[in-house]
Amino acid sequence: MTTDLPSLSPCDALVAVMVAVSASDSRMRTSELVAIQRMVDHAPVFAQYDDDRIRAISQTVMTLFEEEDGLDALFGLVREALPPRLHETAYALACDVAAADGRLYENEIAMLAEIRDQLDISRLHAAAIELSSRVRHLTL
Repeated sequence: MTTDLPSLSPCDALVAVMVAVSASDSRMRTSELVAIQRMVDHAPVFAQYDDDRIRAISQTVMTLFEEEDGLDALFGLVREALPPRLHETAYALACDVAAADGRLYENEIAMLAEIRDQLDISRLHAAAIELSSRVRHLTL
C-alpha cells in the first residue's frame, strides 16, 4: 500500500468523496464530472478552493482504488481532513454526484452506504439528504 499519502484540506476531502462515488462503478460519467465541477464552482464551501486541485485529488482517489486497502486509506484521509460539521455536506455532495446521471448504480449505492458509515451520518439525516438529492435531479 502507498505509504506517502498526501494530507488533504477539508475541500480536498469533499472532492475526494465526490470522485469516489463517481469512480465507484468503474466508470466516471461525464454528467458526474460536470456535477463535481459545478459544485466546486458554486457551493459556498468551495469559495476559496483552487479548482485546479480537482485533477490531483482525482488521481489520488484513483490510485487508492487500485490498492488493496485503498478505500480504508481514503476514508482515513477524509476523516482526518474533514471537520465533523462537514460530514453531512460530504454526504450531500456525494448523493448529488451519484444522482447526476439520473440513475443510481449498485456500486454507487454501496459507496454511499460506506460514506454514511465512515462519516457517522445518522440514518434519518441520510434519508433526508437522499430525498433532497433525488428531487433535485428529477426530470420530466
